[in-house]
Amino acid sequence: MESKEIIVLGGGCFWCTEAVFKMLKGAVLVEPGYAGGTLANPTYEDIGRGNTGHAEVVAIEYNSALVSLETLLTVFFASHDPTTKDRQGNDVGTQYRSIILYENNQQKEIAEKFIAGLNSSSEKGTPIVTEVKKLERFYPAEDYHKNYYENNKNKAYCQVVINPKLKKVQEKFRSLLKHG
Repeated sequence: MESKEIIVLGGGCFWCTEAVFKMLKGAVLVEPGYAGGTLANPTYEDIGRGNTGHAEVVAIEYNSALVSLETLLTVFFASHDPTTKDRQGNDVGTQYRSIILYENNQQKEIAEKFIAGLNSSSEKGTPIVTEVKKLERFYPAEDYHKNYYENNKNKAYCQVVINPKLKKVQEKFRSLLKHG
């Protein structure tokens, strides 16, 4: 029986996050957008100013019979740096923060327990700064952001930033991939 759920994750630029999660078995739909802030109907330009409170995120509709939230979180935390506040690489600002936006208390508990487990796994490790927050509203990104990697593989950003992330995920999580 198919059981679909949605989780919204922000791990820096949504072009990277979308490309990573589109590869995974059980990810039915991955849509880039904005969430976590206060401005209604934000645009990419609004988000870029860094004062809306929103983060660049992806809404992931997943079949929980094929992939667990814990598995999605494992890939999420392995594919970005959850220990840097308001930054991923050269992308700096609150719109690039690490964030999990949950729909229900079960997702909240799983996310908080997962983060606590990561934080307790090493006394010398840098603490996770990922924000865990209830999803109030998801605003889909403009159409030109959807399937960005697939449509722009030859652009410098895709070559320099996205390709290495995808390679890392493909090597580390081969058994979780749709085609591999």
